[in-house]
Amino acid sequence: MQRLKIDQDIKPLSEVRIGIANFIKQVHDTKRPVIITQHGKSVAVLLDVYEYEAIQEKLELFTDVQASLNQLENGQGIAHEDAKEKVLKRVQ
Repeated sequence: MQRLKIDQDIKPLSEVRIGIANFIKQVHDTKRPVIITQHGKSVAVLLDVYEYEAIQEKLELFTDVQASLNQLENGQGIAHEDAKEKVLKRVQ
């Protein structure tokens, strides 16, 4: 996902209502989210669906890594050679 450009990517709800199709095209083309404000406060984010899916995949990966680290800290890990053997058995 591209970095947010404050001067281009924060829009009031009233402006988004009028030109929603343009904002959908903008997030798709730029891969940057649009922050939607109401009464001067951020209330929502408009995000390209592919960028959203990429974020979800990264979140799942980070969650899995954290779970694995927690298991290792609790003594639930296995030796490298044992893991390698299990993987090779599955592949063959």
